[in-house]
Amino acid sequence: MEQILQAHIQLSVDLDVKYALLPGDPARVERAKLLLEDAVDLAFNREYKSVLGTYQGMKVLVISSGIGGPSTAIAIEELAKIGIEGIIRIGSCGSLHPAVRLGDVIIATAAVRDDGASKAYVDSGYPAVADLDLLMQLRAIAETERIPHRLGIVRSHDSFYTAREAQLTAYWSSNGIIGSDMETATLFVVGALRGLKTASLLNVVVGPDEGMEEGVRQFVSGEAATKQGEQNQIKLALSAFHAWHQAKGGK
Repeated sequence: MEQILQAHIQLSVDLDVKYALLPGDPARVERAKLLLEDAVDLAFNREYKSVLGTYQGMKVLVISSGIGGPSTAIAIEELAKIGIEGIIRIGSCGSLHPAVRLGDVIIATAAVRDDGASKAYVDSGYPAVADLDLLMQLRAIAETERIPHRLGIVRSHDSFYTAREAQLTAYWSSNGIIGSDMETATLFVVGALRGLKTASLLNVVVGPDEGMEEGVRQFVSGEAATKQGEQNQIKLALSAFHAWHQAKGGK
């Protein structure tokens, strides 16, 4: 029987895979691919580039989501329809805390829903929180492997260039928010509504005293700390999925 391809990600249920890594940037799919065995390219439609491989015998899908909540929500919805049970975002972020530096990995415990996509799904009082099982696995592995990391709440937003960015950063930083991205809140909310386990690992590419444009330029030019942070977050995500897979009996 012919399998139906999902409209945007162009994948179908016959992949028989339960775990997905979700970077924003399609180029990060290629870098994650290097850590997989028997990796094969699947599809590249719009912002959704996908690769399937194995990690210590466990099948894993890596698929990019593009920038922002709306494209992330589409990816989550269609991944759920092809049988994905867990998603870990491997994205980038800016630091809002003086102790969180370039190349650190933020393990997001929850997210401020300062985005539009999550609010399109459910009232803003609905919490955006990580799955506890994945969160505990990620923390334990990061501590064991001595990966520079910090747990905390992040803010998900929809813009970089408004006239209020400096004030918004100062406000959320003063209220204990440690990082900012554009997708985590959508991942947590839509994932929870669809019964998926979700977590978000954010590589800090903009330091607490830097502007967004300068931080992004450093990352693109291959700044050493952020490159190492990306490697750490990918390995951490794969290890957490493998631990969960083993806890389920490897099924």
